[in-house]
Amino acid sequence: MKNSPLHPTSHAHSARSRRHWGLLAVVAALSTAVAGFSGTVQAQAWPAKPVRVVVNFPPGGAADQIARSIAQPLQEALGQPVVVENRGGANGNLGGEVVAKSPADGYTLLMSSGGMVSVNPHIYSKMAFDPVKDLTPVASAARVLVFLTVRPTLPVDNIKELMGYIKANPGKLSYGSAGNGSSPHLAGEMFKSQAGLFAVHVPYRGAAPALVDLLAGQIDYYFDPGIGLSQVRAGKLKLLAVGSMKRSPLFPNVPTLNEAGLTNFDADTVFGFYAPSGTPAPVINKLNAEINRILATAAVKEKIAALGGEALPLSPAEFASKAMDDSKRFGAIIKERNIVGD
Repeated sequence: MKNSPLHPTSHAHSARSRRHWGLLAVVAALSTAVAGFSGTVQAQAWPAKPVRVVVNFPPGGAADQIARSIAQPLQEALGQPVVVENRGGANGNLGGEVVAKSPADGYTLLMSSGGMVSVNPHIYSKMAFDPVKDLTPVASAARVLVFLTVRPTLPVDNIKELMGYIKANPGKLSYGSAGNGSSPHLAGEMFKSQAGLFAVHVPYRGAAPALVDLLAGQIDYYFDPGIGLSQVRAGKLKLLAVGSMKRSPLFPNVPTLNEAGLTNFDADTVFGFYAPSGTPAPVINKLNAEINRILATAAVKEKIAALGGEALPLSPAEFASKAMDDSKRFGAIIKERNIVGD
């Protein structure tokens, strides 16, 4: 992991970003009432062609699975094709840039982890776009937990044993993540910081590649955002703890890291949909209503639950407020650990 200090302008940028999102939360709450006539007219004709959903991580990850579980019923609701396109890389920045620079007409959306707006402004001193100013929240989709999993050949069977083993072998163990600044990376650094551990961080270009290497024994442990739970059930991975404030209903006997002695350990992240800033408010409101309706269906709830998460329908204003809160929470560990983007 790189340990160079953050660029001095990134903290100021993050502060501006939080103020912007705070204002956005207020504005979004009033968007229905104050939507302009031109936006209303445009929304009445929308959608008149296929809608593209850009997932800013590779296929197989949580963002990809959530996007695809919602795309089909959304397509049926809109009466137009909803096409999912993966554009991974740079901790989501590549796909985010594609959407941020697309026309603000409702035909290009982004499905991303919350890190796009709550983490990336802290870890990149320069970006090709401003994720806070150039994107607007449409609808949250899911709160996803992270699960501390280890390769089955690691000689530990619970979280206390893992911490003891890492302490006895400083620098000899490695953990993977979906990339610098991803939720698995931040969870890994929170774990090291609170438990006083030293292990080597191995960043990947997405969650799925990290899982592959964990299964192959190339890394020792991984804070999994839910995509490896079937491997846990199959006995191919050991699940030792949950990096959340509460236990997962899928694994009620697995403790949280707080129960293991850590304090306020919360590495949950919210995945959701964004649109280019300037997208007509009526279009955003229609998308929000349809996505929230879809999130209430049993089929989608089950798919999200299979990832160890829970459906999280929010208004655009609530989604913006959540992103601002997460920015403060994750910004603290980023600053402490001097985490920077690739």
